[in-house]
Amino acid sequence: MSRFSTDFQTGLIELMRWRRDVRRFRPDPVDEAVLRTCLDTFLLAPSVGLSEPWRIIRVDSPEARAAALENFTQSNAQALSGYASERAQLYSRLKLSGMEVAPVQLAIFCDDATGKGAGLGARTMPEMRRYSVVGGITQFWLMARALGLGVGWVSILDPERLARDLDVPDNWSLVSYLCVGWPEGADSDTPELEREGWEDRRGRLPIETR
Repeated sequence: MSRFSTDFQTGLIELMRWRRDVRRFRPDPVDEAVLRTCLDTFLLAPSVGLSEPWRIIRVDSPEARAAALENFTQSNAQALSGYASERAQLYSRLKLSGMEVAPVQLAIFCDDATGKGAGLGARTMPEMRRYSVVGGITQFWLMARALGLGVGWVSILDPERLARDLDVPDNWSLVSYLCVGWPEGADSDTPELEREGWEDRRGRLPIETR
């Protein structure tokens, strides 16, 4: 028998359904205690060999934020050039970053050379460390959503350039750049990219048998 009630299980599914990739933020500051509650969920996340390879940089200074925004701007222009016709027009209308407004911005890296965990589970699949970081990000994201915060994952970046700009160790690899803050506008249970006509969400999970 599950230790969690039916109401809890229903609420968990509802939380996952309403988790959104937020691009539009209010400039209001985020209380440090609220942010810490979200960040502490990394300490509960599973990681290969208990390696806990996540490394978090809080991007606060005007110089660091300007460098990250310029990185996005140039990378976004390059990405747009890869599309043509109606797809390019639609891409140009999409809001793909909240970096200009989001009060909290986090660059989350994986320490690919960490000695913690002694390599257990990562010798044959070293990418498992990065997957572990993604698991931590997912828990952070769900906690943020439960507290009313919005999170946006900016993936249109040059990761090596960002690592240089933030002066991180050579063995750290960028996994995500997160914008965090209070969402602007009404909630929707439909992903923005679906609302804008970029792509539809699958209605059925593709599972094959071998």
